[in-house]
Amino acid sequence: MSVFTRFARLSVAAVSSFAVVAVSSAHAQAAPAAPAAGVLKVGDMAPDFTVATVTAAGLEAKPFKLSEHRGETVILAFFPKARTRGCTMQMESYRDKYADLFKSGKKVTLVGVSVDADSSLTSWATDAKFPFRFAADVDRKVGVAFGASEGTGVHKRYLYVIDPKGKISYVATPFLQMSADAYTELGAAVTQAGGAK
Repeated sequence: MSVFTRFARLSVAAVSSFAVVAVSSAHAQAAPAAPAAGVLKVGDMAPDFTVATVTAAGLEAKPFKLSEHRGETVILAFFPKARTRGCTMQMESYRDKYADLFKSGKKVTLVGVSVDADSSLTSWATDAKFPFRFAADVDRKVGVAFGASEGTGVHKRYLYVIDPKGKISYVATPFLQMSADAYTELGAAVTQAGGAK
């Protein structure tokens, strides 16, 4: 093989390698990571939904439909799993601060949302004496609509405050259940949402 032939082959190989790297690099720059689908922001209208809800008294006869709660401030608190350590801390904090954070339920509706079955949520609410609703989002439709679920597994710890007109007025993604400041901010957000004109 002549020196010229060897040089020609090396040049073709080098150009081909460079082209592959260039194309790969261009593709990586052209396809940035997409934001999570369905995550909502302040000012968005909250998507309507209907879901089975429970309280410590058991399964509610009428499913919860968000649009039927216009005129109230609604807090949707998505959480991973009933009776787990972090979720218990979060829900017990809501219970213990219920009067301050949620005005004892006067024109304020708190709904804890997870993929747990209604029987599991009822049992937990009864044992822990939770004064608010839980939504059994077993098919994950509510979680997907609010960006708290990709449709598999448990929900992320996301929280939305929805004002009396149905607009999202506060978002915590995630809600930091171990931070005292998170509860202070939530209380202020609930108060502000209730005063929205």
